[in-house]
Amino acid sequence: MCRFLVYKGAKPIVLSKLVTEPAHSILTQSYDSRLRLDRRRPVNGDGFGLGWYTDVELGYDPCIFTSTIPAWNCSNLERLAKKVQSRLVFAHVRATTEGSLAEDNCHPFQHNTIMFMHNGNVGAWKYVKRRISDFLDDRWYMQIRGGTDSEMCFALFLHMLAQEGVDPSATPYQGFGAKKLRKAMVKTIAKINELIKSSTCTNAELTEVDTRSLLNFAVTDGHSVVITRYVSSKTDEAASLYYSSGTDWVDEGSYQFVMERRDKASDVILVASEPLTFERHNWLPVPTNTIVTIEGQTVSVVPIKDEYFDPNPIADRNTSFAKQKGLISKQPGGPTLVPSGVATPQPDNSTNGISHRGQHWSISGTIEDFKYKVDNLALTAPRTSNHSNRASSLQA
Repeated sequence: MCRFLVYKGAKPIVLSKLVTEPAHSILTQSYDSRLRLDRRRPVNGDGFGLGWYTDVELGYDPCIFTSTIPAWNCSNLERLAKKVQSRLVFAHVRATTEGSLAEDNCHPFQHNTIMFMHNGNVGAWKYVKRRISDFLDDRWYMQIRGGTDSEMCFALFLHMLAQEGVDPSATPYQGFGAKKLRKAMVKTIAKINELIKSSTCTNAELTEVDTRSLLNFAVTDGHSVVITRYVSSKTDEAASLYYSSGTDWVDEGSYQFVMERRDKASDVILVASEPLTFERHNWLPVPTNTIVTIEGQTVSVVPIKDEYFDPNPIADRNTSFAKQKGLISKQPGGPTLVPSGVATPQPDNSTNGISHRGQHWSISGTIEDFKYKVDNLALTAPRTSNHSNRASSLQA
């Protein structure tokens, strides 16, 4: 299925440093999604899209470039990526599940200053899409141009954002605020779950329809970014998602990049379906059924507390559903979750290296202070001055 990438930086970055040059760039993932466990369809060749924000002198809305050409075969992408830079970038490569091969179905989707991407699927889609469209205000329904579940989810998000008392078509100087975006996103997921249940409960013949949804969403207003890793199941694993931050994204030549950490600043923040490099200590898996918020250059993660929330971080989830959809990848094997103030245990197969005490989680490893608190999580990472402690490269 699809893969996406989010970059948020204190300074602009040339798009090629993310999209085309790294050894496992988003372009490479379009034809060589090597961390994907489902090998039935290991390519993401049904189009791609880029979205980025320019200087405000050119307007507050993002620039969007989409194409149905496979990313690996688009010479315009190669040329464009070398000459464009931005502080906030969305990138997406598509493997279609719903909707035809058309530019209107390529991500990211846009409404005024807002961009939106999705990796996953909406459960029981053929039966729930009419209920979602009926729920939408005409204003948001009429802006839908394609035929994907993802764009319908974006329209639903805009509907929920409007219900928070803001106009999604407005252009506030500092954006709508991370809190509003996060609240609208949580309500969007809740409404999808609600409408799926109502569809299947009123149709006895739908008892065999798979109602599970994989909802890795990313949305931004040009200032704050909200990203989810979510599955509507308490026993299944969500589609893969990884996080990395540091002071600089360093090009070491020969398509090799590394996240440099000179101090505790998060001048560079990356969130991606698959790591862009095979440096273990550079990437951390985002916990299942959580919501990541980037406000300024500060990152926070909180759980999505609904019926599928499991307070036990070491709960063993089944990966079969995500594998079937081609939406899970091997973890990079870096840090492990351990209780605060307790010596780091050796990872084992039964816990996947994860431990907890009460309601507080923390991650120990190369990024020692990446801390997780279930009710209010702040992500911080001390930086090393050199790369001498670099972990061995990931095995494909």
